[in-house]
Amino acid sequence: MAETSLQDILFEKKDGIARVTINRPEKYNCFRAITAREMAQAFEDAGSDPKIGVIVLNASGTKAFCTGGDAKDVGPSGAGYNPDLLVWIEKLHGLIRQVPKPVIASVRGFAIGGGNVLATLCDLTIASENAVFQQVGPKVGSYDAGFGAIQLVSAVGEKRAREIWYMCRPYKAAEALQMGLVNKVVPDAQLEAETEAWCKELLEKSPTALKFLKASMTAVTAQLSGLDRSYFHHLWLYYQSEEAVEGRKAFEEKRKPDFGKFRV
Repeated sequence: MAETSLQDILFEKKDGIARVTINRPEKYNCFRAITAREMAQAFEDAGSDPKIGVIVLNASGTKAFCTGGDAKDVGPSGAGYNPDLLVWIEKLHGLIRQVPKPVIASVRGFAIGGGNVLATLCDLTIASENAVFQQVGPKVGSYDAGFGAIQLVSAVGEKRAREIWYMCRPYKAAEALQMGLVNKVVPDAQLEAETEAWCKELLEKSPTALKFLKASMTAVTAQLSGLDRSYFHHLWLYYQSEEAVEGRKAFEEKRKPDFGKFRV
């Protein structure tokens, strides 16, 4: 994969570690279709490279790990996200879960919406003490009923997962650690060093053992992959609705959405 051709991410492979870095700090590292495609291609590359033993997903800048989908990357009708974005995000989610190598999310700043989902789907998550985790879908006319919800239940339990998705509250890193959403929290200045240390420790382990352990753990929800595909189709249809458009407009206009008229 030629790094010179990349627009929205950085991709580096060195000493057995592949680093996939979302590189849109001026946009709080929100992803558009191009971003999702490049990340998916990077994960495919790293996953099939025998020299790579662990993959790190991180982001440029200090303000955000990822704040989800870019609201300006819309479809032809102007209502809802670009359909190519949903195609590539679905593929990326599958790759994070299926690549035969551990994936570590190294989180600094905001991990919101789709960014929160990415951190949840990774095998391990290390967070800076300044990290903030939050779901916002029901506030802005969006949701992730696929692995973004399913995997969260596995990580934090059903009651907490429902709270996170239904209430859309922000959680500081210490709270995320307590509920099991992250593995470790470190001072911001130590995030890269701690992530590197975890990578080196993983590289000392049997790659075949890690591969089959990951496959076994992923198999618990693997039978739901068909449903996940269906949910992404439903999500695309939802984005065309007046209800979803109201959520997007309210977000852009910095006002509270009026969802009451859609309650039946």
